Formats: sequence, structure tokens, C-alpha cells
Amino acid sequence: MSKDENLVEDKMQIDQHDSDRLQKNVPDGFSEDYLKVYYGKLFPCVDIYRWLSYGNDGKHPACDQSYFGRREFSFTLENDIYLRFLSFNNVVEMESSIRKKCPFKIDIGPVYTVDPAKRRAYAQGGNNVFSPIERELVFDIDMSDYDDVRYCCSGADVCLDCWPLMNVAIKVLDMSLREDFGFNHILWVYSGRRGVHCWVCDGRARRLRDEQRASIAEYFHVNKGGENNAKKVNLTGAVLHPFLARSYTEVLKDSFEKKMLLSQKLFASEDRFQKILQIIPDDSIASELLDKWQGNRRSSISKEDVNVSRWEQLKHVLQSGKHKVQGLRRCVEEIIFTYTFPRLDMEVSKHMNHLLKAPFCVHPKTGRICVPIDPNDCDDFDPTTVPTLSQLIEELNMSNKRSESEEDWERTSLRKSIEIFRSFLSALLKSCKKEINSNVRQSTDARNW
Repeated sequence: MSKDENLVEDKMQIDQHDSDRLQKNVPDGFSEDYLKVYYGKLFPCVDIYRWLSYGNDGKHPACDQSYFGRREFSFTLENDIYLRFLSFNNVVEMESSIRKKCPFKIDIGPVYTVDPAKRRAYAQGGNNVFSPIERELVFDIDMSDYDDVRYCCSGADVCLDCWPLMNVAIKVLDMSLREDFGFNHILWVYSGRRGVHCWVCDGRARRLRDEQRASIAEYFHVNKGGENNAKKVNLTGAVLHPFLARSYTEVLKDSFEKKMLLSQKLFASEDRFQKILQIIPDDSIASELLDKWQGNRRSSISKEDVNVSRWEQLKHVLQSGKHKVQGLRRCVEEIIFTYTFPRLDMEVSKHMNHLLKAPFCVHPKTGRICVPIDPNDCDDFDPTTVPTLSQLIEELNMSNKRSESEEDWERTSLRKSIEIFRSFLSALLKSCKKEINSNVRQSTDARNW
């Protein structure tokens, strides 16, 4: 490698001394200096552009040349300076703006009828032509919404004991979006701190109206009880809806009994199992179990875990058929749904103009990258090992030798995440090309007719 190739622009050059200094002075490994390097050398700007262009990148004669330029971006700068309705005509403009402004956060909005940066000019003309016309169907799931059913963490904190709840959400929604709604191009992204985001990118999904988005969100809305309601899930009817039955048998039951029951120690103390007993619709049955568990002081050397034994006792009482109380038959399922079923931020999904953080952003509170998650391997995803901004800079500093064909990100722990994204992108763009070609054929047929 030549001497010139080893040189980096002054604003991006961080030697080991600077790296040590920044690491000491910046909490959570987050700083503007590091961001400059990250955006200049690692952030996959071209891939993001190709994704959000959906084939409208100028390479096909039938593509919409204005498509990408009508997409809204939002930057959050240092000191919470908030810039909305930004737009870029091409990848060069987008990359230049990101490097220049060095945003602490990048949000992505919808595609509008006109360039969002010029919306005021259209408004002055008296024509109400500025409105969103396309936007991915998105879902936002935060771990803090599960605080009433987890005991290891609370708020924005997560650990490997409660993170399986996010894996459950990924499995349940991904399966349903594909099997019940027929969507194929679904991107899952770690939020960088306490949850996951889902982007459904099929053309059909992007063109959904707000009413249709709200209906899909409602389809996934099972946990409906208020904060003061002990019972938040009501499963009615002779049989479960096929979606709920499939979610229960293929995901929820095993997750509850093999992971959550033990990791959260749901029956280990009275305050915890009392919350479960409150879901039972018959007070006499709940009292019977409570008396049994209060008087049962198990030995610490007992071979059977108290959480497992008490759960089996509860299931036996509710499913034995001795009691004819209305609602008992579904009570076991309702408990499992209450503790494991996905909890969505409904407003994010309902409205086309809602902003959502871009993949590969850096979370300013943790310094972690918002990396894609492979839904087929989500059980192996560990949020505590997601690369941080400072870690990536350190990896760049430690591996300064690379071949001409090797990208900078290939020398860091960001490599797997970008490969996951590119795999998703490859399948998506093939579909977009087919859709554009199909539209061309339909247009030609219409003219010939």
C-alpha cells in the first residue's frame, strides 16, 4: 500500500493517542469525532440509497427519477437540534449532507407527492398537494412496554434474561406478515438500546393507506388491558383465531415454559405469583392455589424448580375439568399471551407520516449500532455484543492494512450486519425490477389497445 493510501483526511484521522483520549472523555463511547469517522468510512450510505430508491435509481428507462428526492429525512444534531423535511436528489447529496452535518440520529419518513424541502412553496400556491403517498409498513417494539411482566430489568435496560421477549415478537410478527398478509421483504433492526424495529418493504405494503395500516396494527393488538387491569388478554370463542393458535403452539408456549418462567422466576415470590393468580376468573380457585403455595416452604435442595412445579399445579387445576367456571378453559393461554405476546407502539404503525430511526444509526445513549437482525437466527442475537461506535473505531485503528478490493467495514465487527442487510436488499431489488418491468408491459399494452 502506498504512502498516499495510508493518509486520511485530517477531520477523519484518529491515531491511537486520540482514540484513548476520546474514549476517556466520552460516556458510552459516543462522540462527534467518532461519528465523523463512522459516517466517512463505515456507514453504508450507498446501500441505504439503493434500498430507499426501490429500483428508481436512474438505471431503468421506466423508473421514477424524482422518487428518492421526495423522501423525507430528519437529522437530530448535537444539543437536540432537530431538522425535518430534508431531501436529497441522489446518493452523493445524501452522503455529503450526512458527513457535513454529522447527525446524532437519522430518521426516515415517507415519500411525498412533492419534494418535502419545497413544501412551503407549494403551500403558498394555495394547492394542498403536499401529502405522503408511500411509506414502509413499520412496527416499533420497546422492552419498556413489558415492565409489568419482567423482573430482571426495567425502563431502557435489557439483558439476556428479558431479551427473548424481543425474539418472540420477531418470530410472531415475521411469521404472520409472511403467511397471513403475503409480504416477503421484511427488515428487522435492533433499535440500539431497548427494542426492535420492523420495516415491511413490499410495494403493496408501502402503498397502504392509514386506515389499512391501522387495521393491520389492530390485528396484532391482543394485550388491551389498562395499567390497572390485572387481566389484559381475553381469548374468546370456541377456538382460537388461526393466527393466535399458530403463535401459541409454535412460539409462545415454549418461550414461556422453557425460558421466561425460569429466567423471570415468575412463581418464586408471592408478589409475582399473585399477579398471575389475579388473571384467574374464579376467586376460590385462586385462593386455593395461594393457600397451597403460601404453606409450601420448599427445601432449598429440592430437585424440582419451584417455578416449574407451581406452574404445573396451576395448569392441572385449571385444565382438570373439575371446575365449570366460565373462562377457565382459556386461562392458561391467556396467562401465556399476557406474558409473551408482542406489544406494539400502535401509533407508529398506524400513520404513514411517522418517522423511524434509520438502520445503521448509532444510539447516542449506548453508542451501539442499529444493526439488522436475521429473523431466522434471532435466538442467536445478543444485544450486549452489538458493536459500539468506539469499538468500531478501535477496530479500524488496529487493522490498518487492507487490500484494494476490501471495504473498511469488512475489517470490523460490522461486517456480518452489512452482509445481512445486503442479502435482504438483493432479494428486494430483484422484486422491484420485476415490478417496474411489469408496469412497463402494462403501459405498453394499454397504448397498443
